Amino acid sequence: MLGNHEDQCDARTQPKLLALLTGKARPFGPHGEPSGIEKQPCLSSVYMGKDGISGDEQGDRKYHGGLEKAVHHYAFDHYAAWKSELPESGVLFEQPGAFGENFSSFGLTEANVHVGDIFQAGTTVLQVSQARQPCWKLNVRTSVSNMAMKVQACGRTGWYYRVIDPGWIKSGDEITLLDRPHPDWSLKRIIHYFYGTERLNRTALAEIAGLPFLSPSWRRLAQTRLERREVEDWSKRLDIPQ
Repeated sequence: MLGNHEDQCDARTQPKLLALLTGKARPFGPHGEPSGIEKQPCLSSVYMGKDGISGDEQGDRKYHGGLEKAVHHYAFDHYAAWKSELPESGVLFEQPGAFGENFSSFGLTEANVHVGDIFQAGTTVLQVSQARQPCWKLNVRTSVSNMAMKVQACGRTGWYYRVIDPGWIKSGDEITLLDRPHPDWSLKRIIHYFYGTERLNRTALAEIAGLPFLSPSWRRLAQTRLERREVEDWSKRLDIPQ
């Protein structure tokens, strides 16, 4: 199934789950807005259904969770950079969970993970649906007033999966790439056209809008930019509510 692409995961360093994390929704924002961003490691095998990991919760199901955002993966590879750039928040970056992720690993980043990639971990099969759209809850979580914008601007966003085959999973499981239907569309490239210097590149947006394995909401985002010839307002998502 898998072609011979130079940007595949390095076979010499098979990625594994460094940590598997879940959390309960609780009041979190300045007005008591609920969030499940504070997650803790699971110490045993857990079941993952189509809607995500058993016991994991999201505070706002309109923007978090659901079939297209069932699981959030964040590269622990990025933590050293965050610790260096934000020494005042360094303690938070000592261990997985700072970004509310369910999966933490080494070896997989936005540069070598592609839209539609199919992975197996444990007995679960998952497909990459989109990169993360960081929101203001990261500002609260890290005590950095513009953290969400920082995450978006640098492209170290993390990504989401849809669950194709439910199953059991645990920390330490290998993460094996099974298929790559969109080898030209790494998450890094998608992020560049959504948030980088070519946000209104019509050729790229038209291609993105037609990617069958990209989440419907991101295909609509690309199509809306094409039709309106403007970039959507990010302030509601990025700024802490007043």
